[in-house]
Amino acid sequence: MNCSFADKSTGDESLGQKKNVIAITGMPGSGKAVASSVAKEYHIPVFVCGDVVRDEASVRGISMTPESLGNLMLEMRREEGPRAIVKRLLPKIHMSQSGTVVVEGLRSLEELNLLRENFKVILLAIHSSPKDRFERLTIRGRSDDPRDLNEFIQRDMRELDVGIGHVLALADKHIVNDSTIKNFRRQLRRFYEEVIS
Repeated sequence: MNCSFADKSTGDESLGQKKNVIAITGMPGSGKAVASSVAKEYHIPVFVCGDVVRDEASVRGISMTPESLGNLMLEMRREEGPRAIVKRLLPKIHMSQSGTVVVEGLRSLEELNLLRENFKVILLAIHSSPKDRFERLTIRGRSDDPRDLNEFIQRDMRELDVGIGHVLALADKHIVNDSTIKNFRRQLRRFYEEVIS
């Protein structure tokens, strides 16, 4: 199935040209950061939902552990509503000089709907097995990555509780990351070329 912004008429283009957003969703370790790095090859600016939480953790003096960042993400949603993370990105997206941007790390229908209210959106879901994802996160070793299988499972459950499963189910395009990084990047390049053509 072709996937391009030309197919995403919002019905209100008379109000002015809407910015195009490629929203990327996927469970932790599925390959979202790789998808963002490939977007940058096409000079597409990337805005990362997780960075919003990490920035807030710095402001509040919270340690960057999986549990503390996960709790902060939930707390921000309780304090500011379920759209909190993407809502904080909106001004940056609007200010971008690019007509197309990437938003990496969408987790809920509320976030998706907020983007759709403001932009033309194509939603990309990246899938990978729990085994592959756990191995990748262990190798990546970012401070908020799980240190063991129990933390990994807790993180997955937190993501699912927020609503990521609903977002994954509604994606316009699905890419399975179960082969080599070279093959995954090739699939991503094909996707971006189709979307921005």
